[in-house]
Amino acid sequence: MQIYVTGLGLISSIGLNVAQNLTSLINGKSGIGAFEYLSTRHQGILPVGEIKLSNQALADMFEPKESGLGLRNALLSMIAVKEALIHAGLFANDQLAASMRTGLISGTTVGGMDTSEDFYALYLKDPSKGRLRNIIHHDPGAVTDLLARELGFTHFVSTISTACSSAANAIMLGARMIRQGLLDRVVVGGTDALTRFTVNGFNSLMILDKSPCKPFDANRQGLNLGEGAGFIVLESAAATKRRESHILCSLSGYGNANDAHHQTASSPDGRGAFMAMDAALKVSGLSPHDISYINVHGTGTSNNDLSEGIAIKRIFGETPPPFSSTKAFTGHTLAAAGGLEAVYAVLAIQTQQIFPNLRFETPIPALGLVPETSLRTDVPIQHVLSNSFGFGGNCTSLLFSKCLGISS
Repeated sequence: MQIYVTGLGLISSIGLNVAQNLTSLINGKSGIGAFEYLSTRHQGILPVGEIKLSNQALADMFEPKESGLGLRNALLSMIAVKEALIHAGLFANDQLAASMRTGLISGTTVGGMDTSEDFYALYLKDPSKGRLRNIIHHDPGAVTDLLARELGFTHFVSTISTACSSAANAIMLGARMIRQGLLDRVVVGGTDALTRFTVNGFNSLMILDKSPCKPFDANRQGLNLGEGAGFIVLESAAATKRRESHILCSLSGYGNANDAHHQTASSPDGRGAFMAMDAALKVSGLSPHDISYINVHGTGTSNNDLSEGIAIKRIFGETPPPFSSTKAFTGHTLAAAGGLEAVYAVLAIQTQQIFPNLRFETPIPALGLVPETSLRTDVPIQHVLSNSFGFGGNCTSLLFSKCLGISS
């Protein structure tokens, strides 16, 4: 069964919508910089991919009905999902409640943690001023439920939390539900906002770079955290025909695997990454030489880039297809990463462009792999592989394909 992408929505440190993100990718404009809105002891020390708007400014971009949508995670989700629905022609509530079964599946790890952190600080100062109602949306699923009520999703609502592969797994689950006849269409992706907990947690692991990250470079020092939300609309072939949807491309393959190696580290032989990519190829019926471009996970950490590179060489041999990491633009947006990069994969097909891997200078000696360092428009883009690998060994690969007979 063909599963089609019919809508895109996105907000990140390089743009407040899909068009702005695309412009930044084309112009090589990174969103990595200093903290401005998150109060942390690491201000001026650790660079991040922060969206340079306050929560109030984000809320001003639409008119929320749900009071809980003051959460930064919920605000980012709302902006991206709304754009995806508008792009797909589904924004009106009556469209979502119509006869076709429409789902919402979001990946997140942060949930409402930002308000929980504020509650905790206030409670320590004066317990009488701390109110438990301020943390009722702490759970990741609460943010998805807020979004569903705001927009009118009623057929199926769920949340995936598998670390940095969360959004990719949300996309895969949505595709499988369509394929099994459980849904006609589904809005899928993920979101994560910057919080003090995640910044401090990753800093304690000693994998944060104090300079803008340089994925796949021999001298890489770690990752930069980021925030954002990315969602796509998936529809069955029957659903696209019934409402004459504009088709962007197809989600032709997906694969999930767990190498069960370590809580935070990728297996040194790239086993999980290999199994995920191999499974996506098998689902699609494509072979490695069919892949035009790989949007790699590419965090910039010593362990991840080496492990992923080994897996890529195992799948594709010594001369893999063009690849790059867009995390050098946005930072690592954790659970949202697979959502952002799914949108970038679709944009690569739509615009027939390969986006650059910023700041790369020297190949990793053990790999000898060189990512694309400048925008490329000379490669026909038919099939794009998008990798998302998370803590706990959660590895997911998605495969997007240009539809024959459908212009870009």
